[in-house]
Amino acid sequence: MLIGELSRRTGVRTHQLRYYEAQGLLEPGRGTSGYREYPDDAVLTVAQIRRLLEAGLSTEEIGYLQPCVTGTAPELEPCPELLDTLRARLKGLDEHIDTLTRSRQVLHDYIDATERLVSQDSQG
Repeated sequence: MLIGELSRRTGVRTHQLRYYEAQGLLEPGRGTSGYREYPDDAVLTVAQIRRLLEAGLSTEEIGYLQPCVTGTAPELEPCPELLDTLRARLKGLDEHIDTLTRSRQVLHDYIDATERLVSQDSQG
């Protein structure tokens, strides 16, 4: 199938499909006309990519994990790189959440302090 049909069948824009190809996540062939031609299983591959992106994985990580991925859910089959990659991503997310939580608290503190000053100025 051509890229336009893959886009229609998956709901993913053609520029995103080209990006997945550039990242090595999709491997279309080339027809005699030179156009990209995707196999039927590319629909499944795109669904897997989208779900893994939703989990916060980068395209680089997805490429690394693709040999472990099956089904539309997708399911992750045990393979050596799987748990290390997922644990590293989770650790990174936890660190990012901690940083955001601290930033949020500092902003709350600034707002509270500023509101107290405004309150004092309006009373004085």
